[in-house]
Amino acid sequence: MASLLMNYSSTFLISILFMLLMSMQCESHLSSTFYHKSCPNALDTIRKGIRTAVSRERRMAASLIRLHFHDCFVKGCDASILLDDAPSIISEKNAINNFNSIRGYEVIDTVKSQLEKICPGVVSCADIVSVAARDASVAVGGPTWKVRLGRRDSSTASLTIPEVESNLPSFRASLDSLISLFNSKGLSARDMVALSGSHTIGQASCVTFRDRIYNNQSDIDAGFAKTRRRRCPVDGGDGNLAPLDLVTPNSFDNNYFKILKQKKGLLESDQILFSGGSTDDIVDKYSKNPSRFKSDFEAAMVRMGNISPLTGSQGQIRKVCSVVN
Repeated sequence: MASLLMNYSSTFLISILFMLLMSMQCESHLSSTFYHKSCPNALDTIRKGIRTAVSRERRMAASLIRLHFHDCFVKGCDASILLDDAPSIISEKNAINNFNSIRGYEVIDTVKSQLEKICPGVVSCADIVSVAARDASVAVGGPTWKVRLGRRDSSTASLTIPEVESNLPSFRASLDSLISLFNSKGLSARDMVALSGSHTIGQASCVTFRDRIYNNQSDIDAGFAKTRRRRCPVDGGDGNLAPLDLVTPNSFDNNYFKILKQKKGLLESDQILFSGGSTDDIVDKYSKNPSRFKSDFEAAMVRMGNISPLTGSQGQIRKVCSVVN
């Protein structure tokens, strides 16, 4: 029996070391200077495109950050989320977590079109999505970070819609399931809480928080619930929007964590971060120290952007982000 356990432990250890090695090899192909010679104006072109989009609609900043998140958590940061349905592709856009929820596709398409004019076939859609998230954060007063570049685009989408949904967090998710999901992507509980802080600029539809504001739960402020009911009736209005941060919805700050301590998290998956569990201390620290939150958010975004990228000769550089070449 002891021998079997030792063999199992050895095999498990070897598997972990192999995954770490593969991750390091992928990261080694990514570089913040990747386009310096092949497309020197790439980052400036993306920055201008994102700044224009956010100036037209402030909410777009949150949408672009979320687009990056939903891309990376399914098959890695490979722009598979941008692909439309095709004979050999089931689009990830149709998954319940994405349908009528994920936005910003047209912003990425516009930027890609501009890049194709100056550097045809050079800049990947996956890199555009990654840089767009950073520039969107900056556009609303959020932190910046160095984006490692060199990702290539997937030539396929996820195999099935259930596969997409199982890799993305639910707005009803428990704390344990959230931690487990993020751990499976190589991200810690601290990374999870920091990344959730992007909800300081997001909005959610009525259908995602209706149960929370009508079920008289003990973990929600009564006055806050009453206010939210004004735009979210018991029946109908599923698409009505409400800011995840009611106080400063258009500014990237640490107020999201302050409202969680007041039991004013809009989604169950928000409030669960401060509900007597293992992440309470992290939320408390971020609510008091905005600099710590921003630095942890930067680091977590970099780590998320390194999830299983396609590099070297893998994948392709799509000419149009919604279809394979």
